[in-house]
Amino acid sequence: MGNHPASKERDQNVIRIEPWGKDDLDILKKTLGDPTITRYLGGPESDEQLARRQVRYERLTDEGKGRMFKIIHVATGEAVGSVGYWDTNHNGEDIYETGWLVLPTFQGQGIASRATALAIAQARLDGKYRFLHAFPSVENQPSNAVCRKLGFTLIEECEFEYPKGHFMRCNDWRIDLSVDNAKLA
Repeated sequence: MGNHPASKERDQNVIRIEPWGKDDLDILKKTLGDPTITRYLGGPESDEQLARRQVRYERLTDEGKGRMFKIIHVATGEAVGSVGYWDTNHNGEDIYETGWLVLPTFQGQGIASRATALAIAQARLDGKYRFLHAFPSVENQPSNAVCRKLGFTLIEECEFEYPKGHFMRCNDWRIDLSVDNAKLA
């Protein structure tokens, strides 16, 4: 059974998430510093912006404002992306917002879905907010597919500012953390 080709492929794509640490600036540079990965996010961030973001990610959990994780590809031990959730206010309601990024060579393998499912489970355990939202660009079909796959509900299309000063059309996806409705990826 374990020698079946589908089993081997699945085994090659096993991931885990680990808390963001002080040595994780490199994965930020590979993701948020990359023009291909950030095409739906207003483009790559500068080294200065990435350094500031690294500090924010390191402090997020200690400040009780969410959690960031690096996505680890178990077979190689390599960091292949990031996933997390953080406090925000949307339409007058305090919520968690979530987001994920996966390196291009690891995209299309279900890694973002599995990592996001793990982050949702952690947000549910934290129990701070009832709702977790994702705001992928309406043009970002892979991220919208992750939301559908994991059981998010599409609330509406909206205008969203990210990064500061850059507005884009996004889908507002929401999942209720008070019930265990997240589908396993």
